[in-house]
Amino acid sequence: MSSRVMLLASALVVSTLLCGTEAAAQVPGLTGTVVITNKTPSTATIVDVGSGRTLATLPTGNGPHEVVISKDGQTAVVTDYGTGPAPGQSLTVIDVAGLRVVRTIDIAPYSRPHGIVFLPGDTMVAVTVEASQAVITVDVRTGAVVRAARTNKQGSHMVGVSADGGIGWTGDMGSNTITELDMKTGRAVRSIDVPERPEAINVTTDGSEVWVGSNSTGKISVIDGYTGAVNTAAEGFQWPYRVLFSPDAETVVIPDYRAEVVRFFARRSREEQGKLTFTDGGPQGITYTPDGKHILLSLSSEARIAVIAMPDRKVLGYLSAGETPDGVVYTPFVVRAP
Repeated sequence: MSSRVMLLASALVVSTLLCGTEAAAQVPGLTGTVVITNKTPSTATIVDVGSGRTLATLPTGNGPHEVVISKDGQTAVVTDYGTGPAPGQSLTVIDVAGLRVVRTIDIAPYSRPHGIVFLPGDTMVAVTVEASQAVITVDVRTGAVVRAARTNKQGSHMVGVSADGGIGWTGDMGSNTITELDMKTGRAVRSIDVPERPEAINVTTDGSEVWVGSNSTGKISVIDGYTGAVNTAAEGFQWPYRVLFSPDAETVVIPDYRAEVVRFFARRSREEQGKLTFTDGGPQGITYTPDGKHILLSLSSEARIAVIAMPDRKVLGYLSAGETPDGVVYTPFVVRAP
């Protein structure tokens, strides 16, 4: 990383530490650390959940969207998607405990990195590169692009991967398909037609079900991971932004960005269990705590993160974020501020 970026990162950390206590909003019953991407200012915010204190605000590449964190909570990786006129071609690697950017990975010629998942072992990430119609595997230690699984479809935006890292699925927004990928060989296995503009996508840990949200029809489809059969699980969404499974895979949580609600479903019966409304909130990025007791949800219009207690679906409090927050990840690891 250049000395200029290092100086900017240090300045942002110091600035945030000086004013962090002013925005602190303690959340009862939960400790740990959250990392949030802020699209408009091109930053990532690190927050101590127990105190609500902002520990650092770090520079990323242009237009960061998604973020993923290693199981030990030490490393976060951000996809620098870019903006309309300036496609991104990098990943930002963050040392969470050190509150610093340690590496910017140049993935050129691949462009528009977006969806991202850590693969087993936490040294490799699978990343969609939307403009390049592929999912690449990147070694976060060396920055090397290890392989590229080409979808040859338009708008491969988000990615879900089975727990063993063997099979990946991506939603191809422009082609109205989802594509199955062999993550070991970097080969596209098959593509399946689904309702139009499939953005939100996730796969169960065993690979048996793929849940997909259609931005054009407002439908949530469930695809059999073995037969490819497509069935409607829910309808009436305006923009089903993401699909999140609980750690036990019994609950499915779907933020509806335009309707400003979050809807909860029983995965097996597909019955709706309830919903939460966030007036003027714009719910987007969402993650579970590993124990399944809490959900953290970015509210883009409010520049903050809602902390939701499960299974009661009650908002316990809010954490401050930067402008237009999107991706959010949580670790039980508690960062000790300098």
